Order: sequence, then structure tokens, then C-alpha cells
Amino acid sequence: MAKIVSVIDIGSNSARMAIFARTSRFGFYLLEEKKSRVRISEGSYENDGYLQSQPIKRTLNALSGFVQVAKSRGSRKILCVATSAVRDAPNYKDFIKQVKDQCDLQVRVIDGEKEAYYGALACLNLLHQNQGISIDVGGGSSECAILQNGKVQELFSLDIGAIRLKELFFDGKNDLKGAQAFIAQALSSLPKHIKSPQIFGIGGSIRAITKIILKDSKTSFVHGMELKAQTYISFCQKIISSSSDILREMGFGEDRIDSIKGGALIFAALLEHFEAQSVIASGAGVREGVFLENLLKNHNGKFPHNFNPSLRCTLDRFDRKDSKSRLITKEALRLFDELSPLHHHDPYLKKILHTASKLSCIGESLGSHMQSFHSGYLAFYGLEYGYSLDERLLIKTLLESMGKKLPKETNSDLISLSNLKLLSSILTLAKFLTINPSTLTYKMLQDRLCISGAPYLAQEQILKHTKIIDFEICFQEAKLENHYRKVYL
Repeated sequence: MAKIVSVIDIGSNSARMAIFARTSRFGFYLLEEKKSRVRISEGSYENDGYLQSQPIKRTLNALSGFVQVAKSRGSRKILCVATSAVRDAPNYKDFIKQVKDQCDLQVRVIDGEKEAYYGALACLNLLHQNQGISIDVGGGSSECAILQNGKVQELFSLDIGAIRLKELFFDGKNDLKGAQAFIAQALSSLPKHIKSPQIFGIGGSIRAITKIILKDSKTSFVHGMELKAQTYISFCQKIISSSSDILREMGFGEDRIDSIKGGALIFAALLEHFEAQSVIASGAGVREGVFLENLLKNHNGKFPHNFNPSLRCTLDRFDRKDSKSRLITKEALRLFDELSPLHHHDPYLKKILHTASKLSCIGESLGSHMQSFHSGYLAFYGLEYGYSLDERLLIKTLLESMGKKLPKETNSDLISLSNLKLLSSILTLAKFLTINPSTLTYKMLQDRLCISGAPYLAQEQILKHTKIIDFEICFQEAKLENHYRKVYL
């Protein structure tokens, strides 16, 4: 597969391009995104689905620009898909030919189930949960998929979309009841037994709503954010009853003002239909799904077990070949196992420690000064896929406190402050113990960790920093305890 891959998605509302850079076999990151509000479906729903000349012209101009950007970035492969508005159009073949002739771009028109699959594939591989129902509210249609046991089980496509509703029921009509009846009719085709407490929200309308809900919070992240379903339902109801001026005051951009009511109506109705309790917003969707299908074509659409593409990518980009991260990871996990009486073999704690220790040296790529701070920063922003915001914050806190301080508080519901201090102490201790290569052994004697084989410099650092290690330590071959007491106490 090419090192730089571009994926273009021609939706009813916008044409979007994502450019992905691969750092290794499965490691990758999003290099650049472009969006153009082409509104290719404009006027089509009132004209028997036919694509109109002006929207086609806008789309051709945008696609030509996308191709130029992709090639300037070194992209050797450009994948392009078109969804609802194009596949529903009787004249879609004429449009595809124009794209080929004017943009030298081959468009693949995908059906509703394939569109649902791509969104589900992105959720399955790039979110921190993989059990639930994905909902992708688009401009012309909405897609749903059932995710169970790490697999995409069932796919559904409904002919209800934000732009479709806008043109049929809101442009100069304000027919709210008609729109609600139209949605209800579409939902009646879904199997009645399909319910899920967990929903994955995909698509521009859901991302826009999520950003406004989070506007007053300290985070600008959408991907992986988890909120109560009722929060979305209540906010969607507020959107539906608001004027355009109020929507602007809320913070919606001009490109969403005329279509967000339709998107909100659809999303709220689907959440209620599935009896949802919580929603995880996804910043990844069809474009990521197209890329992943190509990347994982020989692996049944899934990354290898316990593999995370963002972790791999961050290590590929920032972990120096001569860094000590592997030694630190090895000793951190050994210490964790030996200290089992303090954490009762909690596998989740071990997962967080494992990730943090692997990333413990990435700050070296920016230099020695403030290395811990830089490691935390790079980890927080690099672990885009497969980690929740809370997990990223925990890893950032551990890396920033390594060898510096004990955390004083935790804002996370995932682990207690005492466990966070324990992980921080283990990471700090592993860092000091690997100052010089040595053969180390550990043994718990009552509540004290006894270390054998620690070199002189390691003992000096540990004794100097006992206040940032949250458990007692002794050395079986004490080399400087008396000197330490004389000089430092």
C-alpha cells in the first residue's frame, strides 16, 4: 500500500478529503483534511433525484482542487467514493464521466449498506469501545450498523438525511410534523428487536452538535467523547425549536444553519428508537473506513490483537532507536507484577502503565530539557485512535510526573488517586533503575520492595527522590545509604 493515501468522500452536503500518512505496516496518522460545501444534492430531491448543473460544477471544481492538494502531498493513491445523492441520481453515470474527464479521478458509487459498513469499520478499529450500534447521519441518508464481539454484524441504510429533510420539509415550508412522519416511516423498516445502550455517532451533523454541547468545556476533542444519550436528545429538541439567529448564537456555522434541524431530528429519533443510554462521538467515518478496508484487506478488516495504530505511529515518529523505552517498559511491568499486593492484579492498570512506559522516552525527540512534559504532550495528542479522553489524560499525567512528582489529584473515574500514584511511582522507579544496564531482581517483604542488583547511580537517584515513590524501598546491596543520609538529609 502507498505511503501517502488520499480518500475523497462525495456526500450530499460536502465533499471531503482525508490524507493519511503511513509510518509502518499498520501505523498511520491523518496528515491533512479538506472540505468543500458542494451541496451536490441541491435541487435534486425536488427534481426526481437528478443532479443539477450548478451543484455538479461546484463539485467538479472542488474535486480538481482536492486532486492537486493530494498530489502535492505525495499521494500516489487517491480513492474516491460517492454516497446517497449520487447513487440515487438517474444521471449519476454522466456525473462520473465528467469527473473522470475533468479531474482524472475514478469515482466509486457505493450503496447504503457499504456506506454503513465503512462507518462501522472506522468505529470498530478506531474507538475505545466496539460493542453497540453505529449511527451515521448524512445529508441524503442515514446508516446504522450493529457491532458485536468485535465484528460488524448487520447493516441498515435509511433514506432520511439532513439535506433531504431540508429540501422536502423545511425550505419555505417548516413542515415539522411532515418531517417527523417521514422519519417514523423510515424507522419502521428497522427490526424492532434491535436495541443498544451504546451508540457510536458518525457524520457531520453529529460532530457539529457534539462540538456545541462541549463548547463550554475545556476540551475541543470530538473523537472518543462519551456523553449521555439524553443530553443529545434534549439538545436536539432545543435545536429543532430554535430560529436561525438562535442557532448562530449557539455557535453553529453558516454551512450548518439550514440543515442542522434535519440532522437533529433524525439523530434524536434514532437514539430514542434504539433506547440508547450513552453516545460515543466518532471523528472517524466513511473516509477512514475506506482507508482501513484498503490497509487491512488481508486481515479481515481488523488490526492484529492488542495492536493500536496511534500508539504504533507515535512510536514510529518520536521514539529514537537508541532510547531506553524498551528497558523502562520491561522493568515497569516486572515491578507491577511484583507489587501485586498493592493493586490486586488489576489488568486495566497494567494496560495504562504499559502504554505510558512504551511512550516514556518520546520527549527525547525534542531534546533533554522538559523531556517528561514533551513526552506527555506528544502522547496526549498522538493517541488519537483507540483511547478515550480520560485514558489519554491519565497517560499524559503519568509521563509528565515521571521522575518529577507524584500526582496530587485525578479527574478520572477510571482509576483512584492511590492507584494513579502507584503507577507514577512504578514508572519513576523503572526510569531510575535503567540508568545503567544491569540485572535486577525484586522481592516484596511485607510492605517493602527489596531490590537486588541496582547500580550506584540508580540507588543515588532513588534515594534522592523517595518522596515521589509511594512505597518503601530497600537495596540488598546498599552502596550509598550512609552517604545519602550524610549529604542529603
